[in-house]
Amino acid sequence: MISSRMVLAVFFVLLSLTGAQSLKICSFNIKSFGENKVSNPDVLDIILQSIIRCDLMLVLEIKDAKGKAFDQLMTNLNSRYQTQTDEFSYVLSERLGRKSYKEQYAFIYRQKMVSVKSIYQYPDKQTGDEDVFAREPFVVWFSTPKTEIKDFVIIPIHTVPENAVKEIDELYDVHENVSQMWQSENFIIMGDFNAACGYVPKKQWVNIRLRSDAQFVWLTGDKLDTSVRASTKCAYDRIVLHGKKMIEAVNPKSVEVFNFKDEFGLTEEQALAVSDHFPLCITVNPAERR
Repeated sequence: MISSRMVLAVFFVLLSLTGAQSLKICSFNIKSFGENKVSNPDVLDIILQSIIRCDLMLVLEIKDAKGKAFDQLMTNLNSRYQTQTDEFSYVLSERLGRKSYKEQYAFIYRQKMVSVKSIYQYPDKQTGDEDVFAREPFVVWFSTPKTEIKDFVIIPIHTVPENAVKEIDELYDVHENVSQMWQSENFIIMGDFNAACGYVPKKQWVNIRLRSDAQFVWLTGDKLDTSVRASTKCAYDRIVLHGKKMIEAVNPKSVEVFNFKDEFGLTEEQALAVSDHFPLCITVNPAERR
């Protein structure tokens, strides 16, 4: 019997031969990602299959203090799915957080589809408003020859739930800071905003500049459900666009929550062993053929 993993691998090899391609960008909070998950074959397989569906994936909540688990993830990813024309690479932030609790951001990407132009660790030292973020955005400027836009910047975020309103609002300042530093008008702000289920009361949205400024387009509505738990329907994870060309290059209908629980026939317990979040994805249109 042909495994679903083999089918996916063949599919993506064939896709690479079809010429112009769209670019699938995803965000995945892999809850408490570390050695326990990498060492569990069933959990690791779901994580890997979630990654290969995407050309570029933001990984959140890497909590491995020893720094070994992510290397093992990448080794497994490329040993299973690397081809002669397609290899995955990554950029990884330093460990970020207050006191002893630390996390890392990572971006995993297909080298044939995107490359990294520059990286920037936001310092979070704005005068009078220092240390707003528990995990300061690790900002990456990407280049891509395959899509309608040739470069774009991703600002990632994993907010602290009890401070979600302030952190989401402060992303406005991060965008201002980065847009003055880099010559790009194409921005994606994405990640686990914790922007639902009581963490952001409805009356607070008007106080969030990232939401009230019409130049920022929220692709993900407040009723979107990115939670694995059946008892919880929450739009924790969000994707926001800025820049005319960036907004035009993404079809709002491409927004996808990848329900790996249903896709692989898992029980809720099995799915929660992977994460309490589903990956969230968008697709950037391919470049027009001339």
